[in-house]
Amino acid sequence: MGVYNVHERVLPVPDAEAGLLIDGLSGAADRLWPGRDWPPMVFDGPLAAGAAGGHGPVRYTVAAYVPGRWVRFTFSGPRGFDGFHEYTVHPLGPHRTLLRHTLAMRARGPARLSWPLAFRQLHDACLEDSLDRAEHACTGRVARPARWSRYVRLLRRLVR
Repeated sequence: MGVYNVHERVLPVPDAEAGLLIDGLSGAADRLWPGRDWPPMVFDGPLAAGAAGGHGPVRYTVAAYVPGRWVRFTFSGPRGFDGFHEYTVHPLGPHRTLLRHTLAMRARGPARLSWPLAFRQLHDACLEDSLDRAEHACTGRVARPARWSRYVRLLRRLVR
């Protein structure tokens, strides 16, 4: 089963400022990953190609990193997640930037069930929370905060 999932947010800041959000991933002052409400993103070293880690049961390795522009993570778990996810920065003008998260993978074996039944909804909620954090970091507020669905709240309770 092919999966292509995109979340994006236009931020009213220059691309260099939005790029700092990517550069801070998994660091002590991470302003992008929603680690308070979701499992924190942790690596075995600084954000750099080859660093291994993940968040919760989702494991990955940093496959490529261009500071201030792009980071790609290649999945190593859960079993059946064959592909990557990435954050990218796209300048839209001197004071507007698109921050995008893309997940592209082939769900195989157990992931053919776990992705559509659980991981997809949790992933979507987590990524919208991440983009809310980006917006807040850049503007001091969030115009339309993401809301967790009843199903996401149920899944989160079951996981605990």
